[in-house]
Amino acid sequence: MSMSEGYKGRIGNLIRDARKHRGLTQHQLAELLATSQSAITRIEKGHQNLSLEMLARIGAALDSEIVALGAGPTHLRVTGPTRLSGSIDVKTSKNAGVALLCASLLNRGRTTLRKVARIEEVNRLLEVLGSMGVQTKWLNSDNDLEIIPPKDLDLGRIDEAAARRTRSVIMFLGPLLHRQETFDLPYAGGCNLGTRTVEPHMAALRPFGL
Repeated sequence: MSMSEGYKGRIGNLIRDARKHRGLTQHQLAELLATSQSAITRIEKGHQNLSLEMLARIGAALDSEIVALGAGPTHLRVTGPTRLSGSIDVKTSKNAGVALLCASLLNRGRTTLRKVARIEEVNRLLEVLGSMGVQTKWLNSDNDLEIIPPKDLDLGRIDEAAARRTRSVIMFLGPLLHRQETFDLPYAGGCNLGTRTVEPHMAALRPFGL
């Protein structure tokens, strides 16, 4: 396989995943782009040369930045075991709050998240965390949340019903991979917006041994 074929295949995979995430069929995406379904098939299989204009049009149709352009490197390599400390101010975000709640399992000590949105997805994750032995407590009216994990997570007692009511439990994969040799996770499946694949999560974590 040539380098260009490899790139085209990777871009095709990104487009396919973004299309599925939006709950669109190849035919529906083709209609949005005023092209044929066979053209979309070729693109997703990496058999089609794409202009920057077409990439931009596909990104707009899927509401997804297929190729990101930025100044400076897009990859950072962190070499341990240097201990990091400090603070940073970030804007609050509902989706980021959910992701950070899952990521808190990486910390074996106390985590405090500031100004967490009290949305249903957060409440469901708190139920799942509690069933695993994680202590969580709302600290004040600013919605600061304290999270204290046990020394050993009790995955055998995970609240399966609560876990299946949220798709976000899939983001436990990375932190649990860091802490456990083997583990099982209840899978929430899709939703009415269309099938949501777990493959992007799996692809990202396979290089780390998943």
